Amino acid sequence: MPIRAALFDFDGTLADSFVAITASTNHVRQLYGLPALAEDTVRSYVGLGLTNLMENLVPNAPPAAAVAAYRDHHPSVMAAGTRLFPGVLPTLEELHARGIRLAVCSNKRTEFTKALVRDLKLGHLFDEILGPDDVGIPKPDPAMLVEAMRRLGVPAAETVYVGDMVIDVEVAKAAGVPGWVVLGGASSREDLEAARPDHLLKEFTEIAKLIPS
Repeated sequence: MPIRAALFDFDGTLADSFVAITASTNHVRQLYGLPALAEDTVRSYVGLGLTNLMENLVPNAPPAAAVAAYRDHHPSVMAAGTRLFPGVLPTLEELHARGIRLAVCSNKRTEFTKALVRDLKLGHLFDEILGPDDVGIPKPDPAMLVEAMRRLGVPAAETVYVGDMVIDVEVAKAAGVPGWVVLGGASSREDLEAARPDHLLKEFTEIAKLIPS
């Protein structure tokens, strides 16, 4: 069956937002008397939701308080610390022009993702933007992808999900859709290969070639 919808992770897939994530994480760590961490260290913990990130990287803080402090700080660094990966804009524009329904399924809070999509001039390309606050649970639970397909009105047999991490392969399998992953995000090539995605992409632009006109 033809692909009529493409769902995308955000951090590490569409955009490099690790500078902003690291800045907010280190802000919270400083509040709780912990030294700053390097971006590579923070990057390795991104992807399983903010609560998980705070529990791992600010272990001496009450998780709810750490999450609140992160969210209070993040708008101050979010736009300046996030940039699109090469090839993302023209690829999304091409898919949109073909009539492919597009959605973001991110473990980032929905209001943050919507703001970034707007700031990055992508708002006209996406039909839906979802986060864990829309379904009550983060990925790798498939609820977010299932809800995105419901909103788009496209079944799993005609949908693909694109991410950059092992959990993106896991959530795609759980949702019953093909899982494609792009190199350059939070997971290594070796880990991604071991997860056995349906496609492992060197560049984002390969997506347009894999979805027939």
